[in-house]
Amino acid sequence: MSDQRVRSIVEGARKDIERAATARDLEDVRVKYLGKRGVLTQLLRALPGLPPEERPVVGREANEAKVVIESELASRQAVLESAERRARLAADRPDLTLPGRRGVPGRPHPLTQVHDEIVDVFTGMGFAVAEGPEVELDYYNFEALNIPKDHPARDMQDTFYVGGEILLRTQTSPVQIRTMERQKPPVRIICPGRVYRRDADITHSPVFHQVEGLAVDRGISMADLKGTLELFARELFGPDSRIRFRPSFFPFTEPSAEVDVLCVLCKGGGCRVCKQSGWLEILGSGMVHPRILRNMGYDTEEVTGWAFGMGIERVAMLRYGIDDIRLFYENDLRFLSQF
Repeated sequence: MSDQRVRSIVEGARKDIERAATARDLEDVRVKYLGKRGVLTQLLRALPGLPPEERPVVGREANEAKVVIESELASRQAVLESAERRARLAADRPDLTLPGRRGVPGRPHPLTQVHDEIVDVFTGMGFAVAEGPEVELDYYNFEALNIPKDHPARDMQDTFYVGGEILLRTQTSPVQIRTMERQKPPVRIICPGRVYRRDADITHSPVFHQVEGLAVDRGISMADLKGTLELFARELFGPDSRIRFRPSFFPFTEPSAEVDVLCVLCKGGGCRVCKQSGWLEILGSGMVHPRILRNMGYDTEEVTGWAFGMGIERVAMLRYGIDDIRLFYENDLRFLSQF
């Protein structure tokens, strides 16, 4: 560059760029020379006041100087960014001498554990696992189970209706009906799954889990039901466990019985949990009502059947001495880690 003013600006810019230690310093240099009031910008604005013969030379060299300064700024910017990145990585480097943190291992939910144990007991006895829809028709949830529209038992269910004849199933019994519709005897199934009722307190949840069982064949009797449930109780609650039957009523079984298990805490001696009776109610059961079998096309002169149903949450509460069903759904790790 032949013009002394331009050469002086370029040399000064190079020195300032070299001295810039941070991106902020570099931005100050750019503003000093190329900003709206920068040195080189002022020189370009002063061109009209120069002699005519100097204007082309100074204008060309000033524009060339602008390109040179911009190139120097870009090169220095790359160097500073690389240095800042290395410094940031060095500062963020983990201290490998610190002791590690032991992760909390996951484990099955207590309801899942009890569910799996119940299923294992009955599949070990030859029962198949059957499943069905949770959004069900009124026919399968009530009418096919001998519960017509005017039956008072419907009031006990507190049903969630989706609309019309569609509802959230209140029990897994509809799975039994669907199975009998497509399968001739012998039938031997359990039906685990979620069910829904409009009820919520320390012992009830609007969403809970049931396991129901069904056996239909020639010569099926209450004695078979009792023997099956006795084996189930011993497998789930221990070899010393015992059960007892109490007469009851269910629309879909006749005769019907509530089944109690020997209190798992006091072993029959009487305690607060069993209300000093020594027994805990665990499930409902009975012989399948002949009307249901006939509606499924079964010959009640040839086959009979029994059924039972239990709440998984209730079994888990009895087994572990839990007095509030809501604990199962609060996801408190202090509670869940005990199982």
